[in-house]
Amino acid sequence: MRLTKSTDIALRIVMRLAVADEANPTTREVAEVMGVQYTHAAKVVAQLQHLGVVEARRGRGGGLSLTATGRASSIGYLVRELEGVGDVVDCEGDVPCPLAAACRLRGALRRAQEAFYASLDPLSVEDLVADPTGPVLLTLQLK
Repeated sequence: MRLTKSTDIALRIVMRLAVADEANPTTREVAEVMGVQYTHAAKVVAQLQHLGVVEARRGRGGGLSLTATGRASSIGYLVRELEGVGDVVDCEGDVPCPLAAACRLRGALRRAQEAFYASLDPLSVEDLVADPTGPVLLTLQLK
């Protein structure tokens, strides 16, 4: 299974915010440090705000911070929410699969997808930023 670019960016931003030692970095600063385009980061931050994972404040003294909910969030939950619900393969697309009525592959792939998410469920954001990752995240500076 492959995660979308947005989910990858979201997880990197959440991890960076979990170890942010500066007071509330901006979306632009986090995007630069994590090596992603600002426009992508801004869209992802909006999604994370909607999920209650990130708080974003505008103006002087504003910036991004990870909420208590975000800090304790299950990675499986975040990936499910960010990826959305859907099958691994598109059996009903523009050209429907001729095996759709009797296919066992779709069910097997659905079970594999859920096993993937289930393996991420026990991990929290805090788990992801434990040694050695947290210290490396702290070394990333604005260029």
